Amino acid sequence: MLELENIHFTIQKGKEDIHLLEKVDLRVPTGHFMAIVGPSGCGKSTLLKLIAGLNQESEGSIHWNGRNLSEEGDLECSEIGYVPQFSIAYEELTVEENIESTVRLRAKTENRKEFEDLVDGILNSTGLDALRDRPVKVLSGGQKRRLSLALELSTDPVLLLCDEVTSGLDPKSEQDIVALMHELSRNEHRIVVNVTHSLANLDLYDSVLVLDAGRVVYHGPPRALEHYFSVSKAEDVYPQLSKRDKNAWADSWSKHRDAYYENLPAKNTGDPNVSVSAVTPSAAAQFFALFFRRWKIFFRDWGGLMLQASILLGFPFLVIVFELGGVEQTMRLADAAPGTKAAMEAEQEAITFNLNLGGVVSGLVMFQVILLTLMGSNNSSREIAGERQIFEKEKLGGVRPLVYLSSKLAFLSVLVIIQSLWMAIFVQSICKLPLESFLPHIIMLLLVNGAMTSICLGISSMAKTADQASLLSIYLVGFQLPLSGAVLALPDWAGWLTRPFISAYWSWAGSMDGMEKNYLRWIKEVTDTWLGPMWLCMLVLLAHVAIGLFIAYVGVKRPRWEH
Repeated sequence: MLELENIHFTIQKGKEDIHLLEKVDLRVPTGHFMAIVGPSGCGKSTLLKLIAGLNQESEGSIHWNGRNLSEEGDLECSEIGYVPQFSIAYEELTVEENIESTVRLRAKTENRKEFEDLVDGILNSTGLDALRDRPVKVLSGGQKRRLSLALELSTDPVLLLCDEVTSGLDPKSEQDIVALMHELSRNEHRIVVNVTHSLANLDLYDSVLVLDAGRVVYHGPPRALEHYFSVSKAEDVYPQLSKRDKNAWADSWSKHRDAYYENLPAKNTGDPNVSVSAVTPSAAAQFFALFFRRWKIFFRDWGGLMLQASILLGFPFLVIVFELGGVEQTMRLADAAPGTKAAMEAEQEAITFNLNLGGVVSGLVMFQVILLTLMGSNNSSREIAGERQIFEKEKLGGVRPLVYLSSKLAFLSVLVIIQSLWMAIFVQSICKLPLESFLPHIIMLLLVNGAMTSICLGISSMAKTADQASLLSIYLVGFQLPLSGAVLALPDWAGWLTRPFISAYWSWAGSMDGMEKNYLRWIKEVTDTWLGPMWLCMLVLLAHVAIGLFIAYVGVKRPRWEH
C-alpha cells in the first residue's frame, strides 16, 4: 500500500512562495495501476518525483506498507523503477546490449545462465525479443518507450513510476504501451503509476487521480469519472475544471472521497513486508560494466571515432608545419658562439642564429602544448553533460557516483596517454628538440593534456547542457595561448594574476626548464616570461588535475534532473 498524507511541495521564486502541491491525500493498494492526469502545469510530474524521492516534500509524509519514507528513508534503489520522459537508452547500442548493461549495473546475478535468463525474461515480457539485435537509434518512438519500461524491470521493482511515457505517440502505440504497463501492474507486489496528459485508454487503469493546480480533485475508478464531473466523455474533464475554482473542486472531493475509495479494487498482497528487490552489484562490477560499455559506444560512434583519428594524426603534423622553416635549425648548433675571438660578423651571425633558434624551440613546444589542451577539451567537454540524463537515471537505480566518475577517468586516461605519447614521439623524431632528457618533456605533455581533460570533465559535470560545456571548454582553451606569456609578454601583475590558472604555461615552462643549458640561455633571451622550475610546474599541473576531478565529483554527486 502506498499512502500520501497531507503532502505539500513549495518552491521559492525570488521572495515569493510558489505552492506546486497542496494537501495531497491518497492511498493506492498494491497490484494496482493508477493514472495521474490533469491540465498542463497542475503538478503531475512534481508529484511523481516526490514519490520517487527525487524531490523532498515541504510538509506531510509518504508511507509504503506502513513504513514512513519521509522519516525512515526512501525505498531501496532496487525497489523502485522510474521511467522519465526522456530516452534512457544509448542510441549506439542494441536493445539487448542496453538491457544487459542495466542488469550488470543494477542486479547481482550468481552466474552467466542466471544473467542470460534475466535478460531473456525482460525481453520476452516487454515484447522486445524480436528487436533484441536492433540498434536503439533505428527504433520507433513506441519501441523506445517499451525499451525504457524494460530497462526498469531488471530488479523487479515493487513501485514502477512512469512520467509521460505515452507522450507524442500515435494512438495505436499509446494503447500498446498502456496495455504493457497494465500487464506489468498485475504483479501482486507491484504498483504502477503513470503520469499522462492523455485521457484515452482510461478503462485499462484501476484508478485515475485528477490534479488541478496542485490539488487532488478526484481519485477513483475510471468508469465513474464522467459521472463525478458531469461530462459526457472523459475528454471534457479539463474544460470542466476551468469552470470552478481549484479549492472548490478539492473541497468537493474531500466530501466524496471515502465513498469513491470504497469502490477501488483492493488486492490481497499477503505479507506486506515481503521484499522482491534485487541486490545491487559491487562497485567493481559496476566499474567494469561502465568502462567496457563506454569503449563499446566509442567504437560504435563513427563520427567521433573519425574526429579522434583526425586529431591524433593531424595535430602533430600541424606542429611541424607551423614551425617548418625552423625545423632544420633545431638539428644543428651554431658553430660559433658569442664571445669567441672570431670576427665581429661571425659573432653577430651566431647571436642572431641562436636567438632565432630559441624562438623556434619555444614555439614548437608551445604549439604542442596548446594542441594538447585542445585535445583534452575535445576528450571530456561533453563526456558527462552529453549523457547527463541517462546518468541521473542510472544513479537513481543504484550506480555509485564515484564509480561512474572512476570509469570516465579510466577511459579518458587511455586517450590522454595515447595522444600525448604520439605527439611527443612524432614531433621529437622530426624536430630533434634539444632536451637534456626526453622523459620530463613527455611527462609535461601528459600532465597538460590530463589537466585540461580533468578541468573540462569538471565543466562537463557542472554544465546544464553538452553544448554549454563545449562552449565553456573552448573558451578556456582559447585563453591558454594569450595568457601563457609565451607569445605575448604580459605585464608582471597580469602574469602573476593569471599564470596559476593557465595549464599551458606550466607545461611549456617545465619543458623549457628541461632544455639543454646552452639552448635555455637563448630561450630566455627571446621571452620576458618567468620560467618556473620543472618540479614546480609538475606540482601545479597535478593540482589542476586534482581540482578538475574534485569539481567533476561534486558535479556528478549533485542531482540535475530536468524539471
